[in-house]
Amino acid sequence: MTYRTGSGAARGLSDPPRARRDPRVGGHVKPGSTNAGVQPRLWKAGRTGWALVGIAAALVVAWLVLAELAVVVVPLVLALFPATLLVPVADWLKRRRAPAALAALLALLGGLALIGLVVGLMVPLVAMELPELTESASEGLGELQQFLDEQFGLEIGGISELIDEGAQLLGEAGDVAAQGMQAAAMAVETIAGMLIMLVILFFYLKDGRRLARSLTRTAPSHLRPAFREIGGRAWTTLTAYFRGQLLVALVDAVFIGLGLLLLGVPLALPLAVLIFFGGLFPVVGAIATGALAVLVALADGGLVTGLIVLGLILAVQQLEANVLQPYVLGQAISLHPMMVLLAITAGAIAANVLGAFLAVPAAAIIARAIDYLREETQTEAPGASGQSQQPS
Repeated sequence: MTYRTGSGAARGLSDPPRARRDPRVGGHVKPGSTNAGVQPRLWKAGRTGWALVGIAAALVVAWLVLAELAVVVVPLVLALFPATLLVPVADWLKRRRAPAALAALLALLGGLALIGLVVGLMVPLVAMELPELTESASEGLGELQQFLDEQFGLEIGGISELIDEGAQLLGEAGDVAAQGMQAAAMAVETIAGMLIMLVILFFYLKDGRRLARSLTRTAPSHLRPAFREIGGRAWTTLTAYFRGQLLVALVDAVFIGLGLLLLGVPLALPLAVLIFFGGLFPVVGAIATGALAVLVALADGGLVTGLIVLGLILAVQQLEANVLQPYVLGQAISLHPMMVLLAITAGAIAANVLGAFLAVPAAAIIARAIDYLREETQTEAPGASGQSQQPS
């Protein structure tokens, strides 16, 4: 039984109710259907899954682009690290009514002056003492081998020979490279990469926020909020990581270096410099440079001095792990040490030192992006479910 009024029509009591359309899931939901709350959750889970697939695909594409356009892409990525330190300086100058270009230029020149001062003081110091460091480490390893052999019958023979052979190969490779065309090509490529990085860094400091907005606008309109949020979290993570890691490395170098000086260990300053640079590679760098310091102390002062230096390094590492890292890094870098080790290993295998350096911040940024997607799924699904169950 149907009543008509003008051109419209109303459904009679005997007609079955029509299914209403749920715009969130793109389908129809019958009144009273129990699938009304299930379908939005499935849709959200599917969207999250495809987002993770998209992240993985983007990483693969980024890696392929990095391999093909390394001369451009590597400076583009590396310029982000000094930008985390210099952006506040440029912003401070802009707030003082300095033109954006002038503020970026002054911040860049100040950063270059500081880096030049540090490199000019540290690199020659390490370069001059590197042969003696290698010799002391080899002697310390020999004493450790002798002690373990006498006390426990353990042998670690062959390692000192490998160190000697490695040092010899490095020296020979340096002599050959210094005279060959390969060294010239590497020098030109390095200089070109540095110049490109400086230009990119200048534009990061001058137009960083505008560049970020432009990149966000390239995404589809419905994905722009997610891109904006993930980009903001990525920048926050990178900033916290690099600033925090620099501070941690500096504290390690100062405390361990002072301890080595007080103990009278030779080559304390070069060791402190190496400890600082090793601190930029979490876990692995601390182990490698700490072991080198222990071997040098063992060669010069014997077993007791070596054990004291080992205890000093372990104490500083405990201070770093329990006080500095939670306070400085907070929740920005929430990676388990095993994940850090695996990330550095994979990065080193894929791209040597550069890969090891970039592995941890890249892993932390990916983890933050996944956290955001999971949070979105958990917060949106209950709301969608509740709305879909309301009568129309």
